Parts: sequence; C-alpha cells; structure tokens
Amino acid sequence: MEALGINLGYLLVQIFNFLIIMVVLRAWVYKPILTMLDQRKRRIAQGLEDARVAAEARANAEAEAQKILAGAQQQANARVAEATQRAEKAGADVKVAAEKEAAEIIQKACVDAELERNRVLGDLRGQVAALAIAAAQKLIGETLDKERQHALIDQFFSGVKSGKVQILEDEAVSGASAEVTSALPLNESEQAAVKKDITSKLGGAADVAFRVDPSILGGLVVRVGGKVLDGSVAGKLEGLKQAMH
Repeated sequence: MEALGINLGYLLVQIFNFLIIMVVLRAWVYKPILTMLDQRKRRIAQGLEDARVAAEARANAEAEAQKILAGAQQQANARVAEATQRAEKAGADVKVAAEKEAAEIIQKACVDAELERNRVLGDLRGQVAALAIAAAQKLIGETLDKERQHALIDQFFSGVKSGKVQILEDEAVSGASAEVTSALPLNESEQAAVKKDITSKLGGAADVAFRVDPSILGGLVVRVGGKVLDGSVAGKLEGLKQAMH
C-alpha cells in the first residue's frame, strides 16, 4: 500500500470518518427529509382527496338544492293555482249570490208593484161603478135599484152571468191550464165562479191563473192552450171599429 503512496492508517481513518458521517447524515438528515417528504406527499394526497370529496359533496348539494328548489317552486305554483281557483270560485259564488239576490229583489218589487196596482184598481172599482151607473141611468132614463146596479157592474167587470163565464158558453175548449185577464181585480167570489166554470170544461185538475190589464176596459180575455177568447170591452170596440170601416 505504501508502494502505491497510500497510507493505510490514514485511509482507514477516512473510511471510518465517512461511515460516521453517513450514519449521522442518514440518521439526522436523510431520514427526516424522507419522512418530511413522505408526510408532505400524504398531506397533498389527502388534500386532493378532500378537495375531490368536497367538490363531489358540493355538486351533490347543488343538485339537491336544485331539486328542493324545483319541488318548492312546484308546490308554490300548485298553491297559487289552488288559491286562484278558490278566489275565482268565491268571486263566482259572490256574483251568483248577488245576481240571485238582485233578481229576487226585482221579482219582489214587481210582485209588490203589481199587488199595489191591483189594490189601487180595486179601490177604483167602486168609483168606476158609480160613474157607470150614473151614465146608464141617463141613457135608459130610469133609476136602477141598488141590487140591479151591483149586478150589472159585477157582470161588466167579471164577465160572469148566473155563475157562467159568458165568453165560454158556446165554446169548446181543452187544455191543462187557462189564463184569465180582467180590467180590474176580480173579488174572491168572482174568481171562484170563473175558476169553477173553466175547470168544469177543462177538468178538475186544470190550473187557472188570473191577471189584470186595465187596457181591456171590461169583460174577460181567456187564454186556453193556444186559443184566445176575447170578451173584453176593448175587443168589442175594436171589432165595432173594424166593422164600420
């Protein structure tokens, strides 16, 4: 070794020192660095995994939120539609009720007006009768007794003589109902007589309705089915007018 210029003792010391340095470096430098690098690698991997999980969780959360929002929107739309339908129905019900109430008020007013008109016309019947009797007395030049006066007036307005409706005496009629129009309201006994005579011709189940129309002046107009029997004073005057032309 000396021939080669190598000092064996010095070489061994250098080798020993190198080994010591290697052991020290491995124990105090290289191994901690490897450990630190491994820990860092694991932390990076864990961070990436956490980021992936977080991203997936966020995506799932967004999807779930969209689903919840869609469901909430659908429920809200359904409730709005239901509320709108209820409001429309309530409005329609209020309108129908108001229209019904208005129709009932109008109908009642018409009925009340007709009743009041008939009452007034009934009150006028006595006055008209007095004027008619006075005129008749002047025409015939004699005074009629009170009973005869009332009989003539009643016959004039009711069209009934001896319990029979004069206009129906020679008529063949048929139907399930009849409408009787008089110039002034008929009293109960007159209505009973008219109804009895009409039902005797139509049958006991026939329905008889009474109405008032001052324009016919006197007598009766009887409508049975599609047939109209005009025994009114206005009708007779019109017939006379036509005959004179």
